[in-house]
Amino acid sequence: MKKYLLLALAVCLIGTSSKAAVGDTTWVQGNITNLDYYGTFDTVANFPSSGTSYRKIYMIFTLGKHTCPGYTYGTGSVPWCGDWDYTILNYLMTPAGDTLELARLISPYANNGAPRTPYTWTQNYVYDVTDYANQMKGPATTHILYSGYSGGFTANVKFAFIEGTPDRNVTKVRRLWTGSYGYNDTAHLDSFDINTHFTAVTDTVPAGTATTDLRFLVTGHGSDANGCCEFAPHNYQVYLDSASVATQLIWRDDCGLNELYPQSGTWLYQRGNWCPGALVHPFFHVLPGLTPGEGFNVAVRFDPYSGSGGSYTTEGQLICYGPMNKVLDASLDDIIAPTNNQNHFRENPTSNNPIVHVKNTGATTITSIVFQYGVQGYAAQTYTWSGLLNSLHESDISLPLLSALDSVVGTSGTYSFSCTIAEVNGGTDDDVSNNVMTSSFVAAPVWPSPIKITLRTNNEGANENRWVITDANDNVVAQRTGAANGTTYKDTLNLPRGCYKLQLFDSSCDGLSWWNFANYSPAITDGYITVAPVVGAALTMHGNPSGSYSNDYGCGFVQYFFLDSMASVTRITNVNEGSAFIEAYPNPAQGLVNVDISGLQNVQGRIEIMDMAGRVVTSVACYDAHMQLNVAELSNGVYMLVYINNATGSKSQVKLLIAK
Repeated sequence: MKKYLLLALAVCLIGTSSKAAVGDTTWVQGNITNLDYYGTFDTVANFPSSGTSYRKIYMIFTLGKHTCPGYTYGTGSVPWCGDWDYTILNYLMTPAGDTLELARLISPYANNGAPRTPYTWTQNYVYDVTDYANQMKGPATTHILYSGYSGGFTANVKFAFIEGTPDRNVTKVRRLWTGSYGYNDTAHLDSFDINTHFTAVTDTVPAGTATTDLRFLVTGHGSDANGCCEFAPHNYQVYLDSASVATQLIWRDDCGLNELYPQSGTWLYQRGNWCPGALVHPFFHVLPGLTPGEGFNVAVRFDPYSGSGGSYTTEGQLICYGPMNKVLDASLDDIIAPTNNQNHFRENPTSNNPIVHVKNTGATTITSIVFQYGVQGYAAQTYTWSGLLNSLHESDISLPLLSALDSVVGTSGTYSFSCTIAEVNGGTDDDVSNNVMTSSFVAAPVWPSPIKITLRTNNEGANENRWVITDANDNVVAQRTGAANGTTYKDTLNLPRGCYKLQLFDSSCDGLSWWNFANYSPAITDGYITVAPVVGAALTMHGNPSGSYSNDYGCGFVQYFFLDSMASVTRITNVNEGSAFIEAYPNPAQGLVNVDISGLQNVQGRIEIMDMAGRVVTSVACYDAHMQLNVAELSNGVYMLVYINNATGSKSQVKLLIAK
């Protein structure tokens, strides 16, 4: 069973989400350090003494950046500074001799020129480390192993101990295997077989155990001619008493959906169970049929492979659990939207349905949950979810449209959203301390209507780029599909007033424009997308920042917006239909001016530029919806740029300012 790591915690630490009872939380400081080059960093953390039960223990790793002395991008004695994806291993080392890897993180490609990662950037990564409660008592060393050949990153590690009853008591934790090993790795004397490092380990199930898991943390690094082990998928198998009980693919195929985007390197490539700038998820495998007092052996075996060059960094642990401590319990673990939490960047700011993450932390299957939710200062709403959520399973739940989100769209400032689990299976559950969460959020923008969407496709394949707009009820109201290679599409939309979601999809998960396109064979041309009012400058889109990274978004992006229009007709028209609109940019202009004409079936006319005395100073034929004019020879001042239709004589005009 895969366990997901939580992404929200107390507002006093992260500033975006909070649990119901912050007063029962004990904070412990771990490492505070600069991560400079390959090395280890140790700090003694004073964990609470024994005698207190904790419902949850979270480790919060705050990754940040610092400047490197003598560093200038691309020059200087320091080759890189926070620009690469490095492995960061976090260990607990106790006086009793236990050494256990608690969590693993891969740093992002975080060049200072990327829009999300200036030198002031920090991001919180939250790990559930409740299983190690028995080892986290009194003083112990928190140990960071940083596998980076340049500096530039900072680490701040804290632990939150939340009092209460855990989901299950842990009866045993034991490290089975650890280390980085490759295929045909003679340096480790492994007889050319990686599996010599993962031979069977014998143990006995302790008293009070209900289930036994193998927790296996593995990431592939380095590459040979076939991409092994970072860029080539392989499997490993889990053996219990010499019988295979699980097969696991060591792979992440969703790096193009990374919440930390865009980055400055090859962040969107699929990799061996990790993505740059994302925490690493361990795999959990239930070892079936084991009972207290029973002896057993467990082993891991990797797929055979004849190449060499890369390696797998591993940590295997045996974790034995007691029975469930609660009969009926639902835990509200995260608010995905609305929130300012950086780990949900793609889903926000929203004007549509709130989304929460819920886990069944009781022994009883959950079939219904009553939620109460709302924005502070506005009326709350109630929703009853019906479904099937088995013990220890978890799910994202979309709540019905919240009218208060409509009320705050387009406004500035920060708002507070709260959600409460009011009932579970028709009654009260066993633990109310995990039933309430709050988040801080900003409102979605208001856009004028009508709007014009311009999509320029790249040349990766037909229909590789497409966009879809849905309304608050998830109905498709407009879309551009079936797009050809290297083609510009201009669509004018006149939609009713209300909330909408614009989704841009890229089937290759490498965006419309990316610095690495030049290295493809054949090279890929750049594309772009803009949204603008019919007259006026392009609108700013969340997740599609300006500059060289403007269309480097991986698999796509989502933009929520509120359309301020009283139009009663919903329609999408291609540039080949409707009446003419004209746009000129940049405005003010100095040299070249771009002219876009939309709303015509056929562009056949001329463009004239007139000064304020009505004299025509420039006149050119126009047979294209997009063209450029050179105005460098015109004097500074205000002009009128006019498109004249040859067939009808009708005119469309826009004011043009020249300022050199």
